[in-house]
Amino acid sequence: MSEVIDFKIQELNSMKKYPKNIFYKGDLQLLNKDKIAIVGSRHPNSYSKKITHQIANELAKRDIVIVSGAAIGIDSIAHKAAGNKNTIAVMANGLDIKYPAINAKLIESIEKEGLVLSCYDDGQKARKYTFVQRNELVVALADSLIVTHADENSGTLTSINYALNMGKKIYTIPHHLGDSLGTQKLANEGKIEVIYDLEKFLNSFGTINSKDGDLYDYLKSFPTYEDAIKKYKDKIFQMELEGEIKIENGYIKLI
Repeated sequence: MSEVIDFKIQELNSMKKYPKNIFYKGDLQLLNKDKIAIVGSRHPNSYSKKITHQIANELAKRDIVIVSGAAIGIDSIAHKAAGNKNTIAVMANGLDIKYPAINAKLIESIEKEGLVLSCYDDGQKARKYTFVQRNELVVALADSLIVTHADENSGTLTSINYALNMGKKIYTIPHHLGDSLGTQKLANEGKIEVIYDLEKFLNSFGTINSKDGDLYDYLKSFPTYEDAIKKYKDKIFQMELEGEIKIENGYIKLI
């Protein structure tokens, strides 16, 4: 059973109309942290997938909570890369419904360790208008918006319009001609900013916390899998599942 948040979320005052109710499952403390929304196409190319994962993962290491809509494609990549404990998923339906079904396990994991929100009571199925409101909520919660891939007629463009109306900074990544035409057009119009120096962009949100920094310095020494498990068991398992590392001949390599 989902519960109703009994206090006002200040960031949501930027919405056209503050939601009548906001239902949740998970850790409300995530609302108190700095947040960035990452959204995009349900069918991104391999380049967009890779950069989305990198951005979400690196921002999470800097204690930034990643907000997205739990859809297939860019949304689910961003949630997974951030880690369940550092992400907020906003749903377009009642929280008793796991939609899309293919992401049911992901949504359940975020419920247990992160935070899942919805404007809709249990039993209410997703509709066209609920996806639009979901997008508005995602954008309102975050300090800024990153759209890594969006075609010309993508529903993601509604998120960009909300961010423009709210006066929020919007970022995208550079693409080849013919790819992600929705973001390329808006970048050409000067409405969104292209990230050309990824390291500089990420560091503008702070440095990696010392605990993770020690782990990454250790992994750069190409330790054996056996030794790494002894030192950082849970973290190594998580990084392996999220595709951050690979095992070759018994040694760990960062990807």
